[in-house]
Amino acid sequence: MMKPSDLLIPTPAGLYCPLADIHIDPVRPVARALITHGHSDHARAGHGAVLATSETLAIMALRYGEAFTGSRQVAAPGETTRIGEVDFRFVPAGHVLGSAQIVVEHKGLRIVVSGDYKRERDPTCAPFEPVICDVFITEATFGLPVFRHPPASAETAKLLDSVRLFPERTHIVGAYSLGKAQRLMALIREAGYERPLFIHGAVEKITELYQAEGIPLGDVRKIEPGDRKAEGRKAFAGEIVICPPSAIQDLWSRRFPDPVTAFASGWMRIRARARQKGVELPLIISDHADWDDLQATIREVQAGEIWITHGEAEALAHWCGTVGLKGMPLHLVGYGDEGEAEPEGKPAEASA
Repeated sequence: MMKPSDLLIPTPAGLYCPLADIHIDPVRPVARALITHGHSDHARAGHGAVLATSETLAIMALRYGEAFTGSRQVAAPGETTRIGEVDFRFVPAGHVLGSAQIVVEHKGLRIVVSGDYKRERDPTCAPFEPVICDVFITEATFGLPVFRHPPASAETAKLLDSVRLFPERTHIVGAYSLGKAQRLMALIREAGYERPLFIHGAVEKITELYQAEGIPLGDVRKIEPGDRKAEGRKAFAGEIVICPPSAIQDLWSRRFPDPVTAFASGWMRIRARARQKGVELPLIISDHADWDDLQATIREVQAGEIWITHGEAEALAHWCGTVGLKGMPLHLVGYGDEGEAEPEGKPAEASA
């Protein structure tokens, strides 16, 4: 009888499927890799061959150059690809554009590798699709009861209310360059805001890729260096500027007229975190499942074993035990270094 450890095992390079001789989201260069999504802690350059969704491959090419891998293959959502003796299927994860769970099946055993995921609606990517399985491999970035995210639409309304209340001030919003920035733009548009949205240069290329993939973001304009000189600063009074989180604390942001600093992140649930980053307007908008959604997803997929890759793994494993499930932290090293999973004190996506 097949055991889960016959099909997938944790290794220093990441999850490894020996029957197919392939890694999932490896943290070091390997011969063959399956990639769940384009964030740099999951998608690295230098693999011999990569299988991923078309959007993830495009993101990797944009970030690392066209030679990021020896060869690449598109995984069409929902289609099964057999490698060796094992069937692999990519199913939407709802995290960022092109993000996918990877379903691994062999001889009646099914393991689902979630990558990073969220359950709340996101207008910029396909929604998470639960897959019933024997083993569910989940993240736990926000795997503590304190993390219960409010509706993103309500947080977006807070931002737009502040813009109306302070029309003389620039609202500078820190948002991770891949995924969060574009989701925030889309949410702002859905709320009826029609003015141009201004972006830091570090957000430009990914935003253009989203637009090229058919995601409507409206009028988005890159801020040029001369725009922030004394003669140009007044033009940004009352405007919304979206930038990498690191930029809200450096000289770049201080050149705008009396800015309101905001940060869109699940970490903004922690007030001390907002104060540490000098955030005046915390926006609790997350691209990861919160505590309630982690629990709901685990129940929904009906897996008897829950493997936890990163985040608050011990806390989530403990909860699994209280509801009769086997929870196992994998202690994988290398995940959680980009976006909302960035460790304390590390700049988030300064160069992404």
